[in-house]
Amino acid sequence: MEDSMTNASKNETCVDIRASPVSDFLMAVYILTFIFGLTFNLLTLYPIWMQVKQQNVLGIFLLNLSISDLLFIFTMPLWINYYYKDHHWELGVVSCSVAGFFYYSNMYISIYLLCCISVDRCLVVSYPLRFRRHRTSRYAWIQCATVYIVVAVLHILILYYDNAKDAHDDRNNEDRCYETYPMEHSVAVFNLIRVGLGFMLPLVVLTVSYWRILAMVGKSPGLNAQSKRKVRQLSFGVIGIFSFCFAPYHILLFVRALVFFNYNDTKSGGPYCMFESDAHFTFSCTLALSSLNSLVDPVLYVLVSNGVKDQLKLCWGKREQTGTEEHKLTSHRRGKHHVGDLI
Repeated sequence: MEDSMTNASKNETCVDIRASPVSDFLMAVYILTFIFGLTFNLLTLYPIWMQVKQQNVLGIFLLNLSISDLLFIFTMPLWINYYYKDHHWELGVVSCSVAGFFYYSNMYISIYLLCCISVDRCLVVSYPLRFRRHRTSRYAWIQCATVYIVVAVLHILILYYDNAKDAHDDRNNEDRCYETYPMEHSVAVFNLIRVGLGFMLPLVVLTVSYWRILAMVGKSPGLNAQSKRKVRQLSFGVIGIFSFCFAPYHILLFVRALVFFNYNDTKSGGPYCMFESDAHFTFSCTLALSSLNSLVDPVLYVLVSNGVKDQLKLCWGKREQTGTEEHKLTSHRRGKHHVGDLI
C-alpha cells in the first residue's frame, strides 16, 4: 500500500527545496571540511605510515581511517558545487551515485574502524599477556580489510538493486542528489537497519569498551597520572566524536523512518511531507555535521598517540626519541611489560 501511494505521488513536490541561505551555510561547512580535513589527514599520513612500517597496530588502524577519510574528502568539491547550485546536481546519475557511495561508505567505515580501535584497546588493557601474541599487524590488516569489503559490498549491492537511479531525483526538473522525497518504502526499511547496525550497535561496543578501559586503568597502581589522563582523553574523545558527528544524523534518520511508516499519506501537503519539509534543513545540517568526523579523527589520535606525535615532531625537525609506548607494545623484544606501555 505504501509503495502504491509513493508511486502515485512521484510527480508531486513533497518537499519544495528552494534557493536559500541554507545552501550557503552547508556549502561553507563542506568547504571547511575539505580544506582542514585534507590538510590534517595529509599532515598525519606520513607519520602514521612510519608507525605502520614499525608494525604498529594502532598505526594500521589510523592509516585505514585516513585513507577512508581522504577518499571521502576528494568528493567534497562535488558536494560544494551541489550546494553552490542551490541543491541542483547537474553532473549526472553516475557521479551522484559515486559521490554518495564514498560519502556513506566513509561514514560507516569510520564508525567500524573506531569500534576496532576501541575493542583493541580494551583487550590490550584487560588481557595484556593473553592478547599480546595475537595482536599482530596481520590481525589489524585483516580487520581493516573486512570492514572495507563488507561496507563497500553492501553499498554496491544497494546501488545495483536500486539501479543507481533512486539516489538521483530529476522529477519536475529538480535534479537532486540523495534528496528524493517522498521516501521509498525500501529506503525507509534500509534506514532503520542503518540506525541499528551502523549506529546503535557500534555505540554499545564503544561505550562498553571504554567503560572497561577506564575501570581497568583506574585500578592500575602502575600508571601515573599523565598516562591515566591520556586514557581518559582517548575514551571521552572517541565517544564525543561519535556522539557529536554521528548521533544527530542517525537519530533524525530514525525519526524520519518512523514518521514514514506512521503516515500512509505521502502526498504533497500531507502530514508526512509537512514533516519532511520542516525537518529538511535540520537533517541537511546533521548530514553535514557527520562530515566533520574526517577532520577531527586525525587531530584526536595525534594528541593521544605518542607514536604519531613523535613522528610528527621528527618531520618538523625535532629529533626526539621514538621509543614510544605503542612501539614497545608491538615489539617482542621485551620480556616484561606494564599496563602503561599499552595505552
